[in-house]
Amino acid sequence: MDLSDPITFGRVYDEHRRSVHATAYRVLNSSSAAQDVVQDVFLRVWRNPAKFDARRGELGSYLKLMARSRAVDLWREGQASGRAEDRLKMVVGHEPPRTEIQPDQLALASADRSTVRAALGRLPDPQREALVLAYWGGLTADQIAVRAGVPLGTAKSRIRLGLARLRDELAAMRPAEVAAAA
Repeated sequence: MDLSDPITFGRVYDEHRRSVHATAYRVLNSSSAAQDVVQDVFLRVWRNPAKFDARRGELGSYLKLMARSRAVDLWREGQASGRAEDRLKMVVGHEPPRTEIQPDQLALASADRSTVRAALGRLPDPQREALVLAYWGGLTADQIAVRAGVPLGTAKSRIRLGLARLRDELAAMRPAEVAAAA
């Protein structure tokens, strides 16, 4: 089967898109995310049709395996992003402001954000970048290492050291804020 032929590829797409979508949907529980996986799987096949080897198995199984792998990757990215948001809430010390919060409470939340930004500004650039990418960007340590072009251990150290220093900076800033408010 020649997957580089547009007619053959179109027939394969029509034949397998539903099962690829169903495979991704079982992992992601989202039709739109599953459709993105379908597009990604067939785009990869279109770009590199020689990767499929009919001697190793059926095309349908190959496509569903690709869909499951990609869907699991997306699910893990979503989980990492959620964990990063939870860790950020712990660092900042409060939930994001809700619309029913009163104006004075919004002002206090804004002051907290300003305090965190000021403390982040005092960190060395590599540590600040690692923290921002991890907590606001939702990237894993591995993704940060690739983006910064450093070993994984270095990226993890930057995050750990950055958190420790951020904690110290915030602790040092709190007494000054309390004295200014009195």
